[in-house]
Amino acid sequence: MSYVTTKDGTQIFYKDWGSGRPVVFSHGWPLNADAWDAQMLFLVQKGFRVIAHDRRGHGRSDQPAQGNDMDTYADDLAAVLDALDIQGATLVGHSTGGGEVAHYIGRHGTKRVAKAVLIGAVPPIMIKSETNPGGLPKEVFDGIRKGVADNRSQFFQELALPFFGFNRPGAKVSQGTIDSFWAQGMTGGVLAHYLCVKEFSEVDYTEDLKKIDVPTLILHGDDDQIVPIDDAGALSAKIVKNATYKVIKGGAHGMCVVRADEINAELLAFLNT
Repeated sequence: MSYVTTKDGTQIFYKDWGSGRPVVFSHGWPLNADAWDAQMLFLVQKGFRVIAHDRRGHGRSDQPAQGNDMDTYADDLAAVLDALDIQGATLVGHSTGGGEVAHYIGRHGTKRVAKAVLIGAVPPIMIKSETNPGGLPKEVFDGIRKGVADNRSQFFQELALPFFGFNRPGAKVSQGTIDSFWAQGMTGGVLAHYLCVKEFSEVDYTEDLKKIDVPTLILHGDDDQIVPIDDAGALSAKIVKNATYKVIKGGAHGMCVVRADEINAELLAFLNT
C-alpha cells in the first residue's frame, strides 16, 4: 500500500489512480477513502487522476495520539499533495472533509488548486452560539462523543440510518451500505474519532472560506440530517466568492453513495466547466 510520512512521522495511507487532471478527495467522519469509491471509479474511467487519503487516525493511516486536530489534518493533506507534486487539483471534501479542504486553502493557499467542491460540508461552523444561532446545540455533539466512547460499533450501526436517509418513510434500505459504513468506521481509532468531533463541530471555517479564490461548487442535500443545510451549505455559498450552489432535492448526508449517479454527473459537469 502507498503511504506519505508526515513531519511528525505519521504514515498517511492514500490511493492514486489514473494519469489525467487530478481530483483529490477528503472523506467525512468516521470513514476513510473508501467512502469515495463511487466517485473515484466513475472519474478514473472518464480520464481523471483520482487521489484519496485516509485521515490520520482513520482507516489505514497511523493512529497517533497527537495531531487529531484540523490544523494537522490540513497539513497532512498538504503533505500528500506535496509528496505527489500535484498541480491544478480539484479538491473535493465531504462533511468533515469539506472543513479539511477549506482549512487547507486557508493555511496553504491555492498554488496547487484549480477548483474546489464542498459536499454536505461542515463549514462555516456547526455548533450553536450567540454568533451562530442556527447551529446545533453542544449537547448533540456530546451525545456523539458518548456514543463513540460507550459502544462505537453499535453507534455507527445506528448512525448509518439518518446518514443515508434510511430512516425516512419509503426509503430503500441497503444493508450492504450500512455494513460498509460500519466497517470503514471500525478501521479507525476510537481516540481519533472522539477527538475529531470537536474539529467538525467547533472549528470556525469562516475565514478559510473567505480565502477560497478558485471556482467552487457547493452541493448540499435539503434532507441532510447530519449537517443541516441552512446553517452549512446555504451560509458557505454566501461567503465563498462566486460559488456555484446547488441544492440536491431530498438529498441525504450520504448522497455520494445513495445518489452516486446524480453527484457524479454534477462533479463531471463542474470539472469540465
